[in-house]
Amino acid sequence: MLKITPSWLRLLTIGCCSVPSFTAIAQQISDAIAPETSVSHQQSQLVSGQQWMIASANHYASEAGAAMLRQGGNAIDAMVATQLVLGLVEPQSSGIGGGGFLVYWDSDNHQMTTFDGRETAPFAVTPRLFQDKNGQPLAFYDAVVGGRSVGTPGTIKLLWNSHQQYGQLDWKKLFQPAIRLAKNGFIVSPRLAALVAKDATHLQRWPVTKNYFFDAQGQPIQAGQKLINQPYADTLRKIADYGQKAFYQGDIAREIVNTVQNAIGNPGVLSSIDLASYKVKQRAPICAPYHQYQICGMGPPSSGALTLGQIMGMLSHYPLATMGANNINSWRLIGDASRLAFADRGRYMADSDYVPMPTKGLLDPAYIHQRAQLLATNKKLISVEAGSPPWDYANLQTTDEAIELPSTTHFAIVDRQGNVVSMTSTIENSFGSRLMVGGFLLNNELTDFSFRSHIDGKPIANRIEPGKRPRSSMAPTIVMYNNQPVLAIGSPGGSQIIGYIAKTLVAYLDWGMDLQQAINLPNINNRFGPFELEQNTSATAWAPKFEQLGYKTAVKDLNSGIQAISIAPKQLIGAADPRREGKVIAQ
Repeated sequence: MLKITPSWLRLLTIGCCSVPSFTAIAQQISDAIAPETSVSHQQSQLVSGQQWMIASANHYASEAGAAMLRQGGNAIDAMVATQLVLGLVEPQSSGIGGGGFLVYWDSDNHQMTTFDGRETAPFAVTPRLFQDKNGQPLAFYDAVVGGRSVGTPGTIKLLWNSHQQYGQLDWKKLFQPAIRLAKNGFIVSPRLAALVAKDATHLQRWPVTKNYFFDAQGQPIQAGQKLINQPYADTLRKIADYGQKAFYQGDIAREIVNTVQNAIGNPGVLSSIDLASYKVKQRAPICAPYHQYQICGMGPPSSGALTLGQIMGMLSHYPLATMGANNINSWRLIGDASRLAFADRGRYMADSDYVPMPTKGLLDPAYIHQRAQLLATNKKLISVEAGSPPWDYANLQTTDEAIELPSTTHFAIVDRQGNVVSMTSTIENSFGSRLMVGGFLLNNELTDFSFRSHIDGKPIANRIEPGKRPRSSMAPTIVMYNNQPVLAIGSPGGSQIIGYIAKTLVAYLDWGMDLQQAINLPNINNRFGPFELEQNTSATAWAPKFEQLGYKTAVKDLNSGIQAISIAPKQLIGAADPRREGKVIAQ
């Protein structure tokens, strides 16, 4: 397996590389990024309900959301309470110092919408943000750890805006579970303890962060111990009392800016103007057909819905339902469809508010059919390049080089009224920038941008620009049938998210598995050529068959974290990924 080193990461961004050699390096490095450390798998079973349901990555968070639903709140109310607790109990994955995407089905108005709470690049960034004084790209973790990588957080404003529009319960009530847990303490989970121990070097670089996650002797927090976070309780109390302004203006904002700009050795450029001017964008969903279904999700700056839609669109041209899960050609089709979609993703997908994008063209039925025909050989697809979707703009862009590290969380909620939340949020790398302010960690989201702006004179769509939102693979999804939601699903996992969801959808919609079986099915992904097989599962037995077809294989720790709810009249069925610590609660 390829090992990532600072020298490899510099190769990723050095200007002497030609497009073909550079692309190969970028793909290998991105392919080698490991997900969050696996802990032991939990036992997960289907949960059924009739009135409401919540599935999140942690039992404390699910209980917080369920408490709002029991008190007559709706899915948006439960979403706010759930996210605030997730930021406390799994701070490595998400929190109010990061951002997220919400896909929401409004049952009353029979309408789907999305909220883009992605972080933005500060107005003071330049193309050389991630280069040293000699103009050479920084080693990746030199860029990540500290203030340089921090983008303007969007989570609080996403929660505020969506609650102002759709919430039912009082804003202050939604904060009570998280404030109580932060003040009185919560029990550290095995996953959090393991990740703190693994990241000890980076987490101990900053005194505030070190003092929270380590004791006076420098020992990391242990699973089973109680952890109190009074600063987080104080922060949440201010936001509960004064709304989103308490975060984006005033003392909290000043502390964020001071911490970022004065991070010793690696300061950033985030300013009070960036915080005060941040806006959540409400956008139309991106929907793609798959047989009788519509698979809907988040559009740009997320690549999730477009790439997933392309994969499923190509697969719709083949009889996967009759081929089944035990057919090597089923997995070949899924893998090579993914490779084609990822080639388009690297070339075209970014923040469409800043760069022209062939959004409609990428899902054009004729274009999808053309791409699907490339899979008809019963052999490995030898040449995989970005296609030429219908587009009224000259294609002058080149392939992206960004690495997206997979520390994220996802949750799904359905309320009594039939409203549906599918939300994925993140602080990017595990524990983000490692900078802690007011009891919460700040993101390192700016490293989701390409470290370079051009290759051989051609611009990269996902280059960093002031105010721009970095491309993401987060893919909160709602599947529709006859204009009604039938499934809410999503996962953490960086760019692996797309493959995790595609596999689960095929298993559930085509192969007749129930939702838990589909999630539990070993992960088999292919983004850039090699098939990635989930370690310690039956997926590893496929390696010789893939190799006979000419593929390289890599056994990996592919620990997805899917949370999903299937929706039918008077019946909700939920499932949590056993690879993480999720819990489904229903009534």
